[in-house]
Amino acid sequence: MAEKFVLGPVDWSGSRAVSRRKSRHLADRRLQVYGLTAISIAIGLLLILVTSLVSTGYSAFVQTMVTLELDISTDLVSANNPAKGNYREIIGAALSAQFPEIENTRDRRALTKIVTNNSHFMLRNAVVAKPSVVGEIITLSFPASDPYDQFNKGYIDPDLPEELRRLKDHEISWFNKLDERGLISTPFNFGLFVNADSRFPELAGLSGAIVGSFYALLVCFLISFPVGIAAAIYLEEFAPRNRVSDVLEVNINNLAAVPSIVFGLLGLAVFLNFFGLPRSAPLVGGLVLSLMTLPTIIIVTRASLKSVPPSIREAALAMGASRQQMIMHHVLPLAMPGILTGTIIGLAQALGETAPLLLIGMNAFVISPPGGLLDASTALPTQIFIWADSPERGFLSRTSAGILVLLGFLILMNLIAIVLRRRFERKW
Repeated sequence: MAEKFVLGPVDWSGSRAVSRRKSRHLADRRLQVYGLTAISIAIGLLLILVTSLVSTGYSAFVQTMVTLELDISTDLVSANNPAKGNYREIIGAALSAQFPEIENTRDRRALTKIVTNNSHFMLRNAVVAKPSVVGEIITLSFPASDPYDQFNKGYIDPDLPEELRRLKDHEISWFNKLDERGLISTPFNFGLFVNADSRFPELAGLSGAIVGSFYALLVCFLISFPVGIAAAIYLEEFAPRNRVSDVLEVNINNLAAVPSIVFGLLGLAVFLNFFGLPRSAPLVGGLVLSLMTLPTIIIVTRASLKSVPPSIREAALAMGASRQQMIMHHVLPLAMPGILTGTIIGLAQALGETAPLLLIGMNAFVISPPGGLLDASTALPTQIFIWADSPERGFLSRTSAGILVLLGFLILMNLIAIVLRRRFERKW
């Protein structure tokens, strides 16, 4: 006959039980400390990154401007054809009027370098837009050239030896006199957003890159969104479970992990070399980005379809709906919040891609925003790459400012994804 083992009362207040409880509680606290430490490190690194970008890029959001009184003399500008006036001479005369003591030609020529090199074009455009000012004295503000802009923002130390500075002592004294007369201002730099790229840092802007990124993302969305949803619906709802569908699933998951530069090489070989599409065009950029985004959208869409309770499908079929009606009228609308969220996150990832766009030539020097999908253009990440590679000191702050603008767009797209998800999400 088997012996019976009877468990006696457990002593939870014993020293061994107390020791085990303390060790478990200590392990829980250690795990919490590890988690808080990891979060603190991540937040700290993020703050360092943002602080570094803001400290170097904030100055690009303001621009040093020089205000001048300009005599639009009829001797230099014809009222009948104002586009062909001698505007460089007008600006030179306005600057010389501020320093009548300067008489030699070399210093007078150096005076004109206080304002940007394209100031005469800006004056010409203003006069052409309003020909009635010919023969009058007008007041206009022009961006200061990069050395003076850097000096006004504190990046050039006047206490350094003269040979180590971009500005000589007399040039600094000219600028200081203009500042004392109230002719120097530092307003918000709208040109950073409305100007296209330029060889001169004080005139360079992100307009062309923003428009190019918009066109590329528009093409990417119009291709990857419907194709990705259709592929996900077929694989999840209609495809038979066999070896072929398994191979497709594995390849889609693998494509989501392929480096972006591989898609750039594919776009270079197929869209440019084989189909002969124009280089640097947003159309090609959008096609390449859609290839990158498709696997992500397919995976997210399939996960959203799986999250719909089976009872929805069963109820629709029980009421006599066809399989197509069940999917289009019931399952897909319920899965749409997750699909939209995944799509926007995929587009946000595509917005920040640089390598594939470099390979298809979207890093060209373009001085005007693209007028269509086939015009040469840059994108925000490639424009940042171009500025980062420039030796001019003024492009350093614009590089950081461009990164801040790009981060702003990424944050905005993620906020839109969160809002859409909360707006359409249904809880069961």
